[in-house]
Amino acid sequence: MAAVRTGVETLPEEVRGPPGVQVLLVGLRLTASKRPPLIDPVDIETLRRAAVSEGGLLTNELRRRVWPKLLNVNVYDLPHRPGRDVRENHKDYNQILLDVRRSMKRFPKGMPAPQRAVLQEQLTDVMLEVLRRSPQLHYYQGYHDVAVSLLLLVGERTAIAMLHTLSNHHLRDFMDPTMDSTKHILNYLMPILEQVDRELHAFLIRAEVGTIFALSWLITWYGHVLSEFRHTLRLYDFFLASHPLMPIYLAAAIVLHREKEVRQTECDMAMVHHLLSRIPPDLPYEHLIGRAQALFDQYPPSLLAKRAALQSRRSLSISTFQSFQRSTLHQRPDSVLRQLTRDKCSSASRHGGPGESAVARAEGPAWGRGNRMVKMAVWGLSATLGAAVFAVAQTAMDWGPDVLLQLF
Repeated sequence: MAAVRTGVETLPEEVRGPPGVQVLLVGLRLTASKRPPLIDPVDIETLRRAAVSEGGLLTNELRRRVWPKLLNVNVYDLPHRPGRDVRENHKDYNQILLDVRRSMKRFPKGMPAPQRAVLQEQLTDVMLEVLRRSPQLHYYQGYHDVAVSLLLLVGERTAIAMLHTLSNHHLRDFMDPTMDSTKHILNYLMPILEQVDRELHAFLIRAEVGTIFALSWLITWYGHVLSEFRHTLRLYDFFLASHPLMPIYLAAAIVLHREKEVRQTECDMAMVHHLLSRIPPDLPYEHLIGRAQALFDQYPPSLLAKRAALQSRRSLSISTFQSFQRSTLHQRPDSVLRQLTRDKCSSASRHGGPGESAVARAEGPAWGRGNRMVKMAVWGLSATLGAAVFAVAQTAMDWGPDVLLQLF
């Protein structure tokens, strides 16, 4: 079977975004004669704000650049494509194969069957490779919905790296051998509703509907239940830049948005579950994202966790989130420049060269340019749908004014 291109090139025009969107990237690719940088410096806080702000990251081309940054994935050091041996003797292979075969609706309409078949093969290998790398993780049905969203946008190798990080952080509670941790995360939903609308909360309690209606929302990051891929991508912008519990806050925002519908339904478990488990196609996603963020700010997990029902179990996703967020900060331009300084001084010391102060004096003009690059690390992005902020700075000490002029 002939190879096909993957990533955003496989998607139809209406999914890729409008033509003519111009993305202004700070920096140029290093020439082939130079060693590629270990990482692109970025203002990670600005990228997070852009992903959360109205409209999100606007285009798929921009998402391909920003999503790996949000997960601290170095696109210059991606894993190799898995070999066929990744499928050998894996305990989850048969279940994964069944789920992938049932995933046809997750691929763009009109995609040629041979092209879809190649992507399904890659989807299988992406998941198996992540599970092989982290044997403590357990596959769950719905995992493929997250994996295919990444694969369609960023391609196989980047999808492996991103899914590996997500599986060990944001999705970690879903990948235990039992559903206990997943149920624990679902248990945050009702306390949020109780804080905001006690009458609605009381109605749901009387109906004994529980929270199982939101299970597929949570464990697939809504990928399984949304009919349009563009809505899935927009929510992934939000979730990748947010706390691991944000999908639950979005679930609360959706239920609150449908409060009138819910209360007009017969107070019966089956009736209410049937209503809530089906997400309407015309939801105002930007409004709901804003409300979910407001709910998170007003009722943070630490406040909700004080309730007795939420204290009995420790969430790995929640407990590791702060350290994960801190680990992404080494991508900031100032952190990268400090590391470059240390590396140059260390190299000079090993070779009997001048010390740090002598290196700084000798490199004065170059580092002056580097400091200016730090100040220029935040740039505006103009697009036909609006504006967002994207900050990328290439290895600053090698740049000169002529390079900068080419960016305008």
